[in-house]
Amino acid sequence: MMAKSKFLNSTDAVNAIINEAIPLFAKAGFTGVSMRDIAQAVGISTASLYHHFPDKQTLYLRSIAQAFADKAQGISTVLAKKGTPEQRLTKFIARFTKLMSQDSHFRMLFQRELLDGDETRLRLLAEQVFQPQFVNVAKLAKELIPNGDAHLMVISISGLVLFHLETTPLRQFLQGGRAEHNDPDVIARHVTTLLLKGIKGCG
Repeated sequence: MMAKSKFLNSTDAVNAIINEAIPLFAKAGFTGVSMRDIAQAVGISTASLYHHFPDKQTLYLRSIAQAFADKAQGISTVLAKKGTPEQRLTKFIARFTKLMSQDSHFRMLFQRELLDGDETRLRLLAEQVFQPQFVNVAKLAKELIPNGDAHLMVISISGLVLFHLETTPLRQFLQGGRAEHNDPDVIARHVTTLLLKGIKGCG
């Protein structure tokens, strides 16, 4: 097969395929990209592509998992550090904000999947990709507010960070918008202060 002459081994081929698939899926979404499109981007035949991935959904899920892998590792590392719950939350938000700010492809993949709303894929993504780290952050949320709703806390923390990043193109035109508001460190400090001290603490 063409893949055998183009790549040293199967692992190299799979990595090359995923690396090309991520930006394609991010730009056009699951339905907007065909297996032929991906094969052409990689420079292999469609048959070779199917040799490594049996269908588009399998490749799509692997692509999102790969795009999230460094975030998952970063989350695990920072949550494992010693310190008070407040200190660990501060470190988590700083790391999460920086990681997400550096990967527009992953953010686009995530947004597109929410917009497409395919229940089967969303369930698989939740169970196979996001659940382990969601559980880890929920444990921290429970330490911070023992009687609170840990699920909603994780969603709120993540949402605050992600919405700041996603509104970057718009915020510059809103009153008070400044270039420093795009700095991941500034965003992380603001979100942390908002969560730990409330609105009055952000003054």
